[in-house]
Amino acid sequence: MLNLVLFGPPGAGKGTQSEKLIQKYQLVHLSTGDLLRSQIAAGTELGLRAKSLMDQGLLVPDEVVIGMIESKLTDNQDAAGFIFDGFPRTVKQAEALDDLLAHHETGITTMVALVVDEEELIRRLLKRGETSGRPDDKDEATARRRVSVYNNETMPVAEHYAQQGKYAAISGVGTIDDIFELVCQKIQQAQLS
Repeated sequence: MLNLVLFGPPGAGKGTQSEKLIQKYQLVHLSTGDLLRSQIAAGTELGLRAKSLMDQGLLVPDEVVIGMIESKLTDNQDAAGFIFDGFPRTVKQAEALDDLLAHHETGITTMVALVVDEEELIRRLLKRGETSGRPDDKDEATARRRVSVYNNETMPVAEHYAQQGKYAAISGVGTIDDIFELVCQKIQQAQLS
């Protein structure tokens, strides 16, 4: 089973590359945001718990998100693999994900990180804000704060997978196809090791 974490700061190109990876490798896309919305819409116990917390402006606890991921893994036992989008964001989440996957007799194959310098990220986010309508991409101060949060809170997850020999970094600057080719090379190397 091929299980990927596509990693990188906001604006690095994860969404674009995820779509191509899903098609090429026939992966199930596990986006925690999508999972939360679908569980809430379905009125599941986990969804109702998440909605209650979100309505109070609180973060959904890791155990609720892990529960949703476990449900998706159980529902897709015959999948070729999964691509994790927006998760894990903390080392604690990475450890919980590792435990969950081990319970399902699998694990993360590799984490591929798209590396882009901060000024390029800000330029991309502001440009995306003009076309996407996302308010968090329209304001430069907000965009810089999002990149800073990523650098301070999410980057340690890379070290977690590096210690396992599962971390690969590539430049997220170039054409979509060139970057995709580099991502696929890293995946192939991970599958051979």
